[in-house]
Amino acid sequence: MRAVLAALLLLAGPAAIGTDLPDSEGGLTYTAEGRASYYSSRLHGRRTASGEPYDESDMTAAHPSLPFGSRLCVTNLFNGRSTTVRVNDRGPFVRGRIIDVSLAAARELGMLRAGTARVRVKTCNDDNDEDN
Repeated sequence: MRAVLAALLLLAGPAAIGTDLPDSEGGLTYTAEGRASYYSSRLHGRRTASGEPYDESDMTAAHPSLPFGSRLCVTNLFNGRSTTVRVNDRGPFVRGRIIDVSLAAARELGMLRAGTARVRVKTCNDDNDEDN
């Protein structure tokens, strides 16, 4: 499984490569820094790769390879704002970007005006999501 994940991350380009290590319970931890963007409102209601419709008010994201349902803590490195999202789609498909977040998540991160932001993405820990 780790080899497949590593291969997918390599195919996604150098900006998407993060650190993925097994945690103490045998799960996967992931950390990466790079550019994030957010989904256009025009995509609201369209099906995501997981099969569920995109809802711009949900705290969701697209990641190139992490399993659907993964919870990620995303921090805007410019302003320090953080939020938690759930992976339900694949992407982004723009070189140099590591994650696409929903409109609601972009609002929480304070990146609506700029359109993109430099972020840190980590798998969330149920005990303390923001400090994982």
